[in-house]
Parts: sequence; structure tokens; C-alpha cells
Amino acid sequence: MTAIASRSQLRMVYLRYALFTVPLVLLLGIVSSRVSDSGYSNPWFAALVKPAAMPPGWLFPLAWTLLYVLLGLALALILHARGARGRVLAVGLFVLQLLLNYAWSPLFFALHEVRAALIVIVAMLVTAAAATMLFARIRKAAALLMLPYLAWLLFALWLNFQIMALNPHAERLVPGTGSADIML
Repeated sequence: MTAIASRSQLRMVYLRYALFTVPLVLLLGIVSSRVSDSGYSNPWFAALVKPAAMPPGWLFPLAWTLLYVLLGLALALILHARGARGRVLAVGLFVLQLLLNYAWSPLFFALHEVRAALIVIVAMLVTAAAATMLFARIRKAAALLMLPYLAWLLFALWLNFQIMALNPHAERLVPGTGSADIML
């Protein structure tokens, strides 16, 4: 026998990685969303003026669930590529962009920092694109799994920018306070 491991054994190793990475990425995304009260149920967010192209509220959890699953699978492919050149840097950039991803919801929805959230999403997009390029050198399939995420990040960047433009004083908006103050 000339092979160290059979194809089925290698698939099982990948499956073990995926059984760890997919739930972890998804769970941390859910935690980030829940602790920040993200979405249309957030009174502050509901009070914002939104762009006409804003998707319905039900689409966001569906899209993010799918994207987090794809991210977990991409990470599993790279972790499975033991000994690959550039793997440590690729995983490092992936983790950095994922931490930025998890920080975005609390920054935007809980702290109402729309401008800071825009900066974070730009940094997220740059690091995710760099990770994707490194993934392509290691496993093309991992890079392909990142493409829907990059497309969604571009759309999210546009939405964040539009919300910032339509709500120049968003950080001071406090819905439901019963105040008669006029915000200038």
C-alpha cells in the first residue's frame, strides 16, 4: 500500500473539522446577534430611515445562517490542509475577519455607532477578501465557499452606508422616550 490514508479516511478527517467549525461559527454568530438585539425587533433600528432596497427582516437570519455554514465549511477545508504553505496566515486572517463580523452587530445595534460599524465592515471586507485569496492558494473550494459571503458583505456595506447617510444623527436617536425635543 502506497498511500498513508485512504480517500474515505481523509473525508472523515474533513468531516470532523466541519462538525466542529460549522456549529462554532454559527453559534458565535447567533450569540453576537442576540446580545446586540439585532434586527427589526430592535426599537432603535426600527425607528431608522432605511433605504428602499432594504430586504425584509426574515431574510437576514436566513442569509446569515447559510453564510455562517459556508464559512464554517471553508474554514474546515483550510484546517484540513495540514502542512499547506500560508495556512497559518490564512486561518489568522479568517479569524480576524470573523471577530470583526461578530463585533459589527453589537457596535451597530447595541451601541448605535453607525459610522464605526461602517469602518468595521470595510475592515471585515478587506480581511475577508485577503483570506479568500489565501484560501484559493490552498484549496480553491474554500475560496469558492467564501464568495457568497464577500458578495453579502458588499451589500451590507452599502446598506450601512445608506443608513448612515439617511440618518445623520442615528446615534442620538432614542425611540419611544416620549420626548417632545426636536433633534436638529
